[in-house]
Amino acid sequence: LKKMIKTIGEKSKVSIRNIRREANDQLKTMLKEKKISEDENNKNEKEIQTITDQEIKKISEKVTQKEKEIMTV
Repeated sequence: LKKMIKTIGEKSKVSIRNIRREANDQLKTMLKEKKISEDENNKNEKEIQTITDQEIKKISEKVTQKEKEIMTV
């Protein structure tokens, strides 16, 4: 069970990173088409990274919590 939880946690983190990559790709496309400025692009990339870091941290905490829960049962 512990191994399964780690696997699910890792898959979730990979999914979040893929979403981040897609969002950054969209920003680059918008920048090339001159729909947004470089400043907006940089600000949005930082915001996306911050959100990604927060969500990955939440997943890591949940995985750790569940592992402890399983080990106590």
